[in-house]
Amino acid sequence: MSDFKANEYARLVGGRKFEPDEENPMLGFRGASRYYSARYKDGFALEGHAIKREKMGFTNAIVMILFCRTINEAKKVLPARAENRLRRGVSGLQVYVMCKIPSNVILAAEFTEFFDGFSIGSNDLTQLTLGVDRDSEDLADLFNEQDRAVKWMLEEVIQVARQKGCKIGICGQAPSNHPEFARFLVNAGIDSMSVSPDSFFAVKKHVIAGKRT
Repeated sequence: MSDFKANEYARLVGGRKFEPDEENPMLGFRGASRYYSARYKDGFALEGHAIKREKMGFTNAIVMILFCRTINEAKKVLPARAENRLRRGVSGLQVYVMCKIPSNVILAAEFTEFFDGFSIGSNDLTQLTLGVDRDSEDLADLFNEQDRAVKWMLEEVIQVARQKGCKIGICGQAPSNHPEFARFLVNAGIDSMSVSPDSFFAVKKHVIAGKRT
């Protein structure tokens, strides 16, 4: 599902008429908080309508709920999903949650009650774990997906997911930016990772090496 921030929507044609002017859009009206909001109800309905798994034959497509901050928010999203034909388990539909926020890690076991799996967004998770804006030039040297605190977060949520029988992957830039990071993820027990085409072969070597250790 969508995870545009208010400033990104505002830059679209006509967006300024609808979007709030937020001081910190990164932590603002985005992701799951929009899905159940009356202000975004029609927009979320269009998102649900766009997912025609059965009609298009993509019955293996998985819905992803993004930037879900709390367990209570996960509960609030349920009715909105049901209204828009996104009910978990119906016609085999799986629903994953994007793991972008420390609360997703800390309460991972509870999140598994509402979702079938996790996809780690390492960029946002690094920002929110270290309190660093990755777009700030002055703080660029502090943004590090391989920081020990970030690695702890990754190992923790992977371990919980495996204990609960949930799939977990990573879709952030960490493996692409640091191919050796893939070995760490494999050893931690990750199920899958996405990489950019130019880094595929370098990452693959580290995945193989990780499986051997």
